[in-house]
Amino acid sequence: MENGYGTKQGIPQLIMAGASVDDVFVIVMFTAFTGLAQGEGISPAGFVQIPVSILLGMAVGILTGSLAAVYFKKVHIRDSIKVVILLSIAFLMAAAESRLKGVVPFSGLLAVMSMGAALEKKRDEVAVRLAAKFSKLWIAAEVLLFVLVGATVDISYAAAAGPAAVVLILGVLVFRMAGVFCCMAGSGLSRKERLFCMIAYTPKATVQAAIGSMPLAMGLPCGKIVLTVAVLAILITAPLGAFGIDMTYGRLLKKSV
Repeated sequence: MENGYGTKQGIPQLIMAGASVDDVFVIVMFTAFTGLAQGEGISPAGFVQIPVSILLGMAVGILTGSLAAVYFKKVHIRDSIKVVILLSIAFLMAAAESRLKGVVPFSGLLAVMSMGAALEKKRDEVAVRLAAKFSKLWIAAEVLLFVLVGATVDISYAAAAGPAAVVLILGVLVFRMAGVFCCMAGSGLSRKERLFCMIAYTPKATVQAAIGSMPLAMGLPCGKIVLTVAVLAILITAPLGAFGIDMTYGRLLKKSV
């Protein structure tokens, strides 16, 4: 996005928005299936809550981001203080999602994403500076997240389940890429741009790292295999997607001036 590749067609924004909605859907389905594994039932109302949580999360995020933009314009404070304020709001949104569970469907993840998008729309120069600071924070956070997940993996169990898990992950990737290609039909994007979108949707890491160990912590019999597949998915798709994006964006996307 910073180099201008595909920005005229909105491809980076499309991928980020789609990935966020995809994460919400995954979390909702994960919650439903873990509830089923614990002996609870799956209500059709749970699936109806998906679009409601998406729309409500986006609305709250856009409103919060717009208010933050107005506040930052009127009150001149250091960028470090702005980062603390936005982080505090993001944590509150994440906590609100769990607190409102069963009462009002709300996506804290999409609320945070929408807040950042609204802030970037209203105060572009501030958003650019804050994005650089958040990138530095993520360097330490991602190390902590993935190290803790990797430390819980049973290596012997992972080696035993490895071949079947790898075949499963590769099959899911093919299905996922085909789904992305179908979704891009009629979008006005060229074949090369649609191919890049398929490659860009390959890496899966953050959500897998966040929820992969939860079944094991719940004491479910499937906990070990779920954690193993989650870690293998990260090890396979993250570098595969990163290399694919780096090697193809210059040839598949047009650079905007």
